[in-house]
Amino acid sequence: MRRFPDGFLFGVATSGHQTEGGNTSSDTWFLENVTPTVFTERSGRACDSWERWREDLDLVQAMGLDAFRFSLEWARIEPREGEFSAEALTHYAAVVDDCLRRGLAPVVTLNHLTSPHWFAKRAGWLNPAAPGLFARYCDRVMEHFGDRIAAAVTLNEPNLPQLLAWAGPPAAVLQLERATLQAAAVACSVPRYRVSNIMLPEEFDAMRDGMTAGHLAAREAIKARRSDLPVGLSIAIVDDRVAGDDPALRDRKRAELYDHWLRVARDDDFIGIQNYESAVYDGDGLLPPPPEATLHQLGSAIDPAALGGAVRYAHQVSRVPVFVTEHGIGTDDDTLRAGFIEPSLAGLLDAIEDGVPVLGYCHWTLLDNFEWTAGYTFHFGLHTVDRATFARTPKPSAASYAAIATSRTVPVSARSAARTG
Repeated sequence: MRRFPDGFLFGVATSGHQTEGGNTSSDTWFLENVTPTVFTERSGRACDSWERWREDLDLVQAMGLDAFRFSLEWARIEPREGEFSAEALTHYAAVVDDCLRRGLAPVVTLNHLTSPHWFAKRAGWLNPAAPGLFARYCDRVMEHFGDRIAAAVTLNEPNLPQLLAWAGPPAAVLQLERATLQAAAVACSVPRYRVSNIMLPEEFDAMRDGMTAGHLAAREAIKARRSDLPVGLSIAIVDDRVAGDDPALRDRKRAELYDHWLRVARDDDFIGIQNYESAVYDGDGLLPPPPEATLHQLGSAIDPAALGGAVRYAHQVSRVPVFVTEHGIGTDDDTLRAGFIEPSLAGLLDAIEDGVPVLGYCHWTLLDNFEWTAGYTFHFGLHTVDRATFARTPKPSAASYAAIATSRTVPVSARSAARTG
């Protein structure tokens, strides 16, 4: 058996809007309910985790994990500009404290793609005041329970909309996204309603600038309260590879989608990476999956080698430790997920043994949840959720992951599988 290093965290990741339900003061909730909307379903009660969060922690503890990544909903904590909810702050403090009681490191994300409705009405990250508003919220969080969290992720996947645009979504989807934002602006009688999980291509650079400034302001506010707290951000990253001898397209993708954030992270304590896919490019473009490949719900081949490749590249550019804050596959066939975890983690351990500093791994996700514009049709969870009763049921993959996490080992035989994909 091959063993993960002491101090390496095995965890699971969730997000507030996708699991809590009833996030009515958020920008995403508003967009779900305008007409037209790009959202195929409304989040509604999601997984009812605002009420059932202790059940969720029971599941995490039952798997023998030692970290729980979850997000705070800014819209719950500051539902109206400048008005902070004591109830929401107390709720999230209770989650942190219960994590600690159970021996789980609380890894807290401060902005997981959703923001307050009032923030979006003010053009979101295009507003010059946005970084200061975000930093003020982060400061309030730190004041209430920042002394008890294990790590802080400021922003979740600020590069995701641009990454999705690289995949070439149908023109009808792009038009519907634009129409959704326009409908929201009209409904609110504002010139621009802007959110971080649906962006217009002509605003990619300006949104990136605003979110970069937001991350820097948040990090300063967090460190002012607690200088020793590890702080970073998480980006979506595909393991991009080259077939043949022309890396130009692959390198352009890296330069446009990842490198800015990886360079920003050089002044952070870690870079969070969120990997779900690999992609192979030649001089003409993206190659299709091999005919024999098994696909997941994102449409690409299931590839356990992708995680190790993404981790190596992220560290190469950022030069800071890596934290795998999300990784998984969307599939209704849980035997695929159960068989995917071990070789993926073996590939991660390959990278660690080759000298890449990796702090931990959080599998996405604990529960089948609300997957944004795809609604409830994509399933990434280690547990199913009954849509009527919200009962949680472990899948076989939960046991597969638990066996690795509790033993902190993978078989030597998993090495070759991880490296060949």
